[in-house]
Amino acid sequence: MSRRYDVAVIAGDGIGQEVVPAAITCLDVVAERHGYTVDWHAYPWGSTHFRQHGRMMPADGIDQLRSHRAIFLGAVGDPEIPDAETLWGLLIPIRRHFDQYVNLRPVRSLVSVPTRVVNAGDIDLVIVRENVEGEYSTVGGRIYPGDAREAAVQQTIFTRIGVERVARFAGELAARRRGLVTSATKSNGIIHTMPFWDEVVGQTLREVPGVRLDKELVDALAAKLVRDPASFDVIVASNLFGDILSDLAGAAAGSIGIAPSANLNPERAFPSMFEPVHGSAPDIAGQGVANPIGQIWAGALMLEHLGESAAAAELIAAFEACLAAGVRTRDLGGTADTREFTDAVVAHLRALPAPLIASA
Repeated sequence: MSRRYDVAVIAGDGIGQEVVPAAITCLDVVAERHGYTVDWHAYPWGSTHFRQHGRMMPADGIDQLRSHRAIFLGAVGDPEIPDAETLWGLLIPIRRHFDQYVNLRPVRSLVSVPTRVVNAGDIDLVIVRENVEGEYSTVGGRIYPGDAREAAVQQTIFTRIGVERVARFAGELAARRRGLVTSATKSNGIIHTMPFWDEVVGQTLREVPGVRLDKELVDALAAKLVRDPASFDVIVASNLFGDILSDLAGAAAGSIGIAPSANLNPERAFPSMFEPVHGSAPDIAGQGVANPIGQIWAGALMLEHLGESAAAAELIAAFEACLAAGVRTRDLGGTADTREFTDAVVAHLRALPAPLIASA
């Protein structure tokens, strides 16, 4: 096996501790079939680390991750620790230090998974979310805490380079798909940042041949995602809008428990990170019933990024075949637990004929 990929693993919190090992089991099987090796390096960071050390990862955590080809993340979040500690202590610093400026969230109808929308049609869309600036900035603060005059200010930051590069990524992706980019905006109410967003997205996509741009106010876009999700191809959105719309679209397609996510540095100057959209789900953590599809699918996105496209497609086809055969976890109306679904995917992969040509 001449192709080796060095991948950092952060299982994190809650069901991350269950679905990450499940996904790795499937990823190792497909790697063996396609003639490459993934060298997994586990980092025990997250809320347990916070309780022991007062921080979600070590002070040199970013430096420890820097040499890896990719990062495979489970989930972050604990009901007893403020989100400002869990997210800003691990997930968001990784995204920003490694300039993972594209958050890619594909949403598709899956066989045997009923959509939550009547007559939804065949959903196949991708949300391209700006991932390192926008509404999730650190610029701002609070004054007069505990006083009647107490106030909080949060600044939204859009840079031309930040909007241009995410718009260009969305346009080039759409050009390889159906050629439609829908830009989420709110320029009728937010009078500085969103008109700037509209202007830069429009200028950028005019340079991408074969792509049509639709501009939609985010509230109307959300309604249309419920009414007619199959009409969308690629949606490009700011950090906040993309975050909300991707959960809505995933739920419309069946469940956010099956939705994957990629935090990409497209230039590959830094490692990219792959994770499911679902959270740590503390209400079911430790019960062995979590749906591993979101984590497995995130692993397939990682394989695509690493250049193992055939292996990625085979892995997605494997979990879809299991769904078609009626193997479903309880969130999808089935009875399988995490291990049973994982075992079904592995059995399907092992039953396939050997690939004619290994991925390159």
